This record gives sequence, C-alpha cells and structure tokens, in this order.
Amino acid sequence: MHSAASAAYAGLALHFWNARWRARSPAQPAGGLLLWERTAILIPLALHGWLLARALLLAVELRFGFAQALSVMLWLGVLVYWAENLLYRLEGVEPLVLGAAALIVPLPALFPGLALSDTRVQSIAFRMHLILAMIAYSLFVIAVLHATLMALVERRLHRLQHDAASHESGGPLEGPLSRLPPLLTLERLLFRIIALAFGFLTLTLATGFVFSEAVFGRALRFDHKTLFALLSWVAFAALLVGRHFYGWRGRTALRWTLSGFVLLLLAYVGSRFVLEVVLGRG
Repeated sequence: MHSAASAAYAGLALHFWNARWRARSPAQPAGGLLLWERTAILIPLALHGWLLARALLLAVELRFGFAQALSVMLWLGVLVYWAENLLYRLEGVEPLVLGAAALIVPLPALFPGLALSDTRVQSIAFRMHLILAMIAYSLFVIAVLHATLMALVERRLHRLQHDAASHESGGPLEGPLSRLPPLLTLERLLFRIIALAFGFLTLTLATGFVFSEAVFGRALRFDHKTLFALLSWVAFAALLVGRHFYGWRGRTALRWTLSGFVLLLLAYVGSRFVLEVVLGRG
C-alpha cells in the first residue's frame, strides 16, 4: 500500500506539472481544479491516511520516529491544501505538495522508528501533545509552500516590470501564476495560516509542559528539542509582531517563515533523523 499511495501521489504531481506548468495554454477552467482532479487526490490521501491509522492508532506496538512524523505532516498538508482549494484558487502548489508526499509515504516502511512501549505515552496529555504538534507542523508546511509561491510570483512581477522599463518583451503572468489570487490576497491568507499554526504550536508547547511535569516532575525539560521548539516559537511570534506593527511582508516574511520552520524541523524531525539514520540508534 505504501508503493500504491506513493505512485498515485507521483502520478498526480506529474499530471499537474505537465498540465499547469509546462503547458503554454492549459486546458482547464479558470475556476481551479477539475472535479476528477479533486476526486483523484482523495484516493492516495485515503490510502495514506489508512496507513497512518494502521501504524499509529491500530498497531499493538506504537512506533514513532522522524519518518512517521514527516508522513503525518505531509498527509495533513495535502488534506489542508485540498480543503483550502475549496475556498481559494491556489494552482501551482500541486506538484510541490503531492511530489513531496510521494517521496515521504514509503519512509515509515524503511525507517520504522522508535517503539513507544512506555505506558506513560498512552496518557491523554501525550496523545494531545502529539496530535497538536503534527497539526502545527503540517500548517507550517503549507505556510512555507505559500511563502515560496508568493516569492516566485513577486520575482516574476519584478522581472516583468524590469523588462517593461527596459523596453524588452514582457507581458502578463502566464500559466498557473496568472490564475492565482492577487498577491495581497495570498499574503493575507499566508499570515492567517501562520497565525493558526502559531496557535497550535503554542498549544503543543503547553501540552508538552504538562506531559513533562507528569513524567519528569518538572514542566520544562531543557534539551535540544525544547530549545529548538522555543526558538521556533520566538521566530514566528516575532514575524507576527513585525507584521502587525511594522507591516513586514515579501522577502522579510519569507525569511522569517523559513527560519522558524527550519528551527521547528530541528526540534524533532531533524534530531530523530540523526539518531535513527546517521547514528543508527533507536
């Protein structure tokens, strides 16, 4: 099933790349995804969701590591993107998010992760912490994709303005970029996603403190995961404050978004990857 889900994601990513980016005159309505495309995305999404449910909810032995974390992140990322497209035309992101999902789906089969046999991880506090963390991660994945797409649009617009000013051949945006909402609309949507993700990240840290208090007897267990998670929280808090009071946007917003996301990845996924793959520890 891992290979089937991965192949379906990859096939759809290739389809969207050919139909949206490579084609000069894409044959699809201006309203966004075709009905069959929207339905087709649900097939690998359902397969992927079943694999995660079977591994994380139905398995006798719960195992979790960097591969499982990435898989949950991308599943939620595809789900959020699919739901988001019901409200906004966000064409151009499909090859990125579906292609990334195709690469990530097989990883849990290759890297089974750490067996969580301790009864303490069955507590409500730990499960809430894990669920909130994965939701925050996935929302930040979508935010990074949005910020990258916005940077691409802004770069193309600057190039067109430069060509027009120098009397070179220039024209309107082409391909999927021409069917995106205005840049200011994309920017407002980006910061809504970041604000929502920041809320989930705050809840993740709060439930983590509760779990740490219950298990270790202190609310803040200061280690590399806590350090990077707090640094990520500070980075996104600074971005939202800078946006509200100083009107941060464009490349400044992109730099802060990417910096906060990298710190968040280092908090768990990066450290687990080093332990499980580089150092070969469970």
